[in-house]
Amino acid sequence: MPTVASSQSSTETDWVSRFADDVIAESERRAPGKPVVVASGLSPSGPIHLGNLREVMTPHLVADEIRRRGHTVRHLISWDDYDRYRKVPNGVEGVDDSWQAHIGKPLTSVPAPAGSAYPNWAEHFKAAMTAALDELGVEYDGISQTEQYLAGTYREQVLHAMRHRADIDAVLDRYRTKKDGAAGAKGGKKPQQKKADEAELEAAEGSGAADEDDGSSGSAGYFPYKPYCGNCEKDLTVVTSYDDETTELNYTCSACGFAETVRLNEFNRGKLVWKVDWPMRWAYEGVIFEPSGVDHSSPGSSFVVGGQIVREVFDGVQPIGPMYAFVGISGMAKMSSSKGGVPTPADALKIMEAPLLRWLYARRKPNQSFKIAFDQEIQRLYDEWDSLARKVADGTVLPADAAAYARAVGTAAGELPSTPRPLPYRTLASVADITAGAEDQTLRILSELDPENPLTSLDEVRPRLDRAESWISTQVPAEARTVVRDEPDKELLGSLDEQGRESLRLLAEGLDSHWSLDGLTTLVYGVPKVLEGLAPDARPTPELKVAQRSFFALLYRLLVGRDTGPRLPTLLLAVGADRVRTLLGA
Repeated sequence: MPTVASSQSSTETDWVSRFADDVIAESERRAPGKPVVVASGLSPSGPIHLGNLREVMTPHLVADEIRRRGHTVRHLISWDDYDRYRKVPNGVEGVDDSWQAHIGKPLTSVPAPAGSAYPNWAEHFKAAMTAALDELGVEYDGISQTEQYLAGTYREQVLHAMRHRADIDAVLDRYRTKKDGAAGAKGGKKPQQKKADEAELEAAEGSGAADEDDGSSGSAGYFPYKPYCGNCEKDLTVVTSYDDETTELNYTCSACGFAETVRLNEFNRGKLVWKVDWPMRWAYEGVIFEPSGVDHSSPGSSFVVGGQIVREVFDGVQPIGPMYAFVGISGMAKMSSSKGGVPTPADALKIMEAPLLRWLYARRKPNQSFKIAFDQEIQRLYDEWDSLARKVADGTVLPADAAAYARAVGTAAGELPSTPRPLPYRTLASVADITAGAEDQTLRILSELDPENPLTSLDEVRPRLDRAESWISTQVPAEARTVVRDEPDKELLGSLDEQGRESLRLLAEGLDSHWSLDGLTTLVYGVPKVLEGLAPDARPTPELKVAQRSFFALLYRLLVGRDTGPRLPTLLLAVGADRVRTLLGA
């Protein structure tokens, strides 16, 4: 695996190296001799999508570069599973309107979708993401916020925030608008659960997109802490009084009317509101690096406000926090697993290998948006990826591209699994389309691509073959699938002129002597040249290209009954020489 240099020339071209330089220097300044801490936050409030993945991949890539340089790093992923259940996501299998009754409860207190093997809502949606992160080679320490709060881990921080509630309220007030007497800058979740959901990825409702309020403001004043109700478990509570000396807290629940008196120095069933919770964790964990979405460039955002709260209240320092841009989606004929209207990392990993998905995040700076292809564009992406691999192998690759490739194919812990013989994705997809996954026929066709170096087992082209088969079966509409004709199109054959019949004769005669992918490519492009009196290797002219397109369309109509289809050399190999001759009337 190519190594990633940390020289000055590399840092000039590689965004990961530049951030690694800054993070290492900042960590040595703040906490010399201690592990470097980077962080991500994910809300398992619904399917965790490919926009959310940028929240993880950005610090992962930086952390991995730091590990490559010999430093100890902790990448924390905080599972915000103690957040409130805001709304029922659309289209989640096993969920109906009855889940409305759970709105306001902690995510870990909401039942999992019907039929799930997991104990609650949060664990159900965490499971798919943790499996995807494992496949992607992401090394991290997962932290359940439910476990942290219920164990009293943050008790001192909670009591400190309550003592300094007036200071917190003053910071928040700098960003509040007074429209209709309400606070306009409410504390929402981070943007990977907001604008990325609402815009680029057309997210399902309930994936954390709703705002959280700044805290409890009533006649008793402002409080940055919300208890979950001891009766209905919901957070629709209002703190009515609090005593700093005894920590005695009174609250009432607007949902069920329940009222309770507790001592906050021994009470754990509640949490700090988001705009206080996030900076509290920065200080508690000593986070040096944590990215956030573009929402946080605006005044009143959680990152901006949190930077002041962590400094003025918790005596901490805001992390280095690059803003990351949206991740878009190209295509998506059908979603089969997320069911919530947005594709997840698990969906992407069904149709592409982990190194390719890592590369899409590694090659773009965080502030650059990009798209992940679920349509035909995935074939072009794979062509680009294979071309990059060849440049790496022959030493012609640019430094920044070499760095992105190295970060994609492996981590500091070693290389990720790869396909031993990476045949072109478009070829594998074409074969999968034609064979409908029949392994014996697939092996026959692939072994004929290069007769001098024939494939002996499909394991040589896995897992790429499996990904191509999955793409065909889940993302290509049925009407676009290839079905080879059973019988010759006698009407079309009978309507051909002499030149048309001659073109088919030349193709049929050349099949046996050109029976390989390269040979058939030469043949199908060469027949129109020969008909024009040119040599098979003559350079194409505009007129010749028109003749070639006309010839290709004729072959497609005779073989599959439409004007387009898989690449003709692959299609011919799949159909077989004898059947091709029959369908061409030869």
